[in-house]
Amino acid sequence: MADAGVQVRTIHGYRRAFVHTGSGPALLLIHGIGDRHDTWRPLIPTLARDFTVIAPDLLGHGRSDKPRADYSVPGYANGMRDLLTVLDIDRVTIVGHSMGGGIAMQFAYQYPERCERMVLVSAGGIGRDVHPLLRLAAAPNTDVLLPLLRRWPIKKAGRIALWLLALLGTELGRDAEDLQHAFDALPDPQTQRAFLRTLRTAIDWRGQHITMLDRCYLACDIPTLLVWGAHDAIVPFAHARAAHAAMPGSRLEVFQTAGHYPHHAEPAHFVRVLRDFIASTAPSRHDRAAWRQRLIHGTPEIAAPDPARAAGT
Repeated sequence: MADAGVQVRTIHGYRRAFVHTGSGPALLLIHGIGDRHDTWRPLIPTLARDFTVIAPDLLGHGRSDKPRADYSVPGYANGMRDLLTVLDIDRVTIVGHSMGGGIAMQFAYQYPERCERMVLVSAGGIGRDVHPLLRLAAAPNTDVLLPLLRRWPIKKAGRIALWLLALLGTELGRDAEDLQHAFDALPDPQTQRAFLRTLRTAIDWRGQHITMLDRCYLACDIPTLLVWGAHDAIVPFAHARAAHAAMPGSRLEVFQTAGHYPHHAEPAHFVRVLRDFIASTAPSRHDRAAWRQRLIHGTPEIAAPDPARAAGT
């Protein structure tokens, strides 16, 4: 039985699950790989007081269908456009966590006229470095190993390993509970295959093989907020500095005690930062002529990261 508040629409023949609640300016919340809309659930009631909140389960995730289909970042951006169109929502502030941040950037690139603001939370799609576990998962033949995760001894060993990482105060241990949820979200072969197809569109054994840095200058008119945990072991904090330097008009908020899930580590702080960002910025209005000129003249020189700005001061 579906959770209360979860709606389902069939688009292109596939069932898409999502939460659609509240009223006011639209917020589109996109989760990361192996996750689901539940990552935003503690924040949704508060945000829905002032915003229309749309929080989907991406295709291949959560309660959405898991077909043999296109799980690329551009494909997901198209899926977000189609869902918004079905819901008759024209423009959104888009908020993406982890891989969802990469989808948010791709959405802003493909559909700038529909993107009012962009909020990137520990976003993928910036630099090559990611945690070795993701590289290992993306390697050839892991299809054979993933089914072992369903076996009780392996699940038990994984829980103990995460508990030890948390007990020892490691960077990865800060996110032990969330990582456990991610493992638990791979209960069946269909979900595991969708997870691997998604992962391999962006990561191989050498790390991430897509980046937004070559095109981010196009988004200079879109107000952008970067939110990062200072102890992120999945997507290193250095990626936040690189993105901030590449988008001089962006804001960077560093959550000093957080890892890869700053919206979980400090939810009240996250909501305050998001509200302030929206209240203090005007929605972007796409200028096709200016966009064309940027494409013609190419990427401007990217300055080296400013340590003071990277520290959030």
